[in-house]
Amino acid sequence: MTEIYHKEHLLDRAAMLAMRGLIALQPAPDLGPRGRPAFDDLMGRTPQAGGVTYEAAEVGGVPGWWCRPADAAPDAAILYLHGGAYAVGSAQAYRNFVGQIALRAQVAAFIPDYGLAPERPFPAATDDAGAVYRGLAAAGASKIAIAGDSAGGGLALAAAARASAATREGPAPRPLAVVAMSPWTDLALTGESMTTRGGHDPLLTHAALGQARNTYLGEADPRDPRASPLYGDLAGLPPVMLHVGEDEILLDDARRMADRIAAAGSPVELHVWQGMVHVFPANLALLRAAPDALDLVAAFLRPHLHE
Repeated sequence: MTEIYHKEHLLDRAAMLAMRGLIALQPAPDLGPRGRPAFDDLMGRTPQAGGVTYEAAEVGGVPGWWCRPADAAPDAAILYLHGGAYAVGSAQAYRNFVGQIALRAQVAAFIPDYGLAPERPFPAATDDAGAVYRGLAAAGASKIAIAGDSAGGGLALAAAARASAATREGPAPRPLAVVAMSPWTDLALTGESMTTRGGHDPLLTHAALGQARNTYLGEADPRDPRASPLYGDLAGLPPVMLHVGEDEILLDDARRMADRIAAAGSPVELHVWQGMVHVFPANLALLRAAPDALDLVAAFLRPHLHE
């Protein structure tokens, strides 16, 4: 396992101080249906990538959006699973952010509108992710990477584990790479950083994640690998790249996940960013670390998807 520590840009330090001040004046985010418009508005502020076209579509029976850069690699696709604690977030709101990744990697990316709680609780999200993966393969994508952030980062890792296991049992194509940014990998909320970073994280709290977890899982086991890939069979995973902010309570979700992937025998890079918070790469308009992280993501994906 390779862990890379990124020191904070001086300009980012000032930007983060200003951001923390603004966040402190706002009400706590609502990780439920009433919070969906505000979350989508926030994600939609990510600058749009030039040279990328967007198309509403359906893959594997699941609606979503394609982000297609010009001269995209043929027969390749990125399945991108959005964040939002399994209760908020949408493919449309994530188009600009995922378009930035697609442009840098020069690969078309599909963002599904997987089922959200409470309307469609666990295991709807993981079932939809699997359906989209199979749909991409059936449509002719022979080179597929899976990526995501926050809850979608955990979902990406769980989907990759399931797809890798299916490859061992049948003809399904194996995912070639996985990227997870600030992944929520342990819905049992046992990571030490849930406590040790609680005073540093301006965006997430143990209580808020606990409530979102309960809405999504109901009576299901929070250690079910379909919800918490930290507890799953990780044998046969493709190369994995993880990014996490040092100031977020999900820091140990990423660190422990990296350790488990390495122990299972797969290559894994863990990038820890000083001073950064949850899913900081989406803040391209403010943070210098954001494009740096996305450039690393693209450099990681390209060799796997342009072969």
